[in-house]
Amino acid sequence: MNKLKYIAFLTLIVLTFNGCSVYNFTGTGKIDAKTFQVNYFQNASELVEPGIELKFTRALQDLIQNQTNLSLTNSGGDLVYEGEITDYRISPMTATADQRAAQNRLTIRINVRFTNKNKEADDFEKSFSFFYDYGGDQQLVGARLTEALDTIFERITQDIFNESLAKW
Repeated sequence: MNKLKYIAFLTLIVLTFNGCSVYNFTGTGKIDAKTFQVNYFQNASELVEPGIELKFTRALQDLIQNQTNLSLTNSGGDLVYEGEITDYRISPMTATADQRAAQNRLTIRINVRFTNKNKEADDFEKSFSFFYDYGGDQQLVGARLTEALDTIFERITQDIFNESLAKW
């Protein structure tokens, strides 16, 4: 019976803090906005992988929708995310004795401009990047490319979220 009271007490505390906007589990605190918009991120890199600009734009929209109670809008958002993919690069990381790549790295860099129409002090323009390493004997196509993009975009979108809303 003591355990049941303890669990009920913890549940009450969690609901109280979450409900009154003092704390939420994403660490954002209170957001002074109701809507957000994510403009299409153009691919301006020298090496172009078709479709990554749409995949990234949607990944950022999904993350913000899943971690906040903000409504997505196509125009006039209180919070606006825009920018471009500035670098998509595959580089050899280590070499074998016969001068072949033993490991490659895909690096993606995205320039982001964030505008908070309700609090201009939060506005920023910043570059975010992350990488994915894979074997030199493997090609970055199909499921491996999807895994690489998912890994990179998960990290970059979370970094953008932290910079713009969580203030970490």
